[in-house]
Amino acid sequence: MKISVDYLRCEGHGLCVEQAPAVFGLDDDAELINRFEGTDVPGEYVTVARAAVDSCPVAALREQS
Repeated sequence: MKISVDYLRCEGHGLCVEQAPAVFGLDDDAELINRFEGTDVPGEYVTVARAAVDSCPVAALREQS
């Protein structure tokens, strides 16, 4: 599973970071960091990554098969 990020939509709320800190982070400017950009999320993080996608209040995250 891959996760795409609409960086223009992201408002830096950080809920995804709270749900999946191994997958997402925020830089010093509160810009989202997708630690697995363009690659598959490792299996051990898939459950928390899905929770992070579901937690985004502006729907900036999308799961890709």
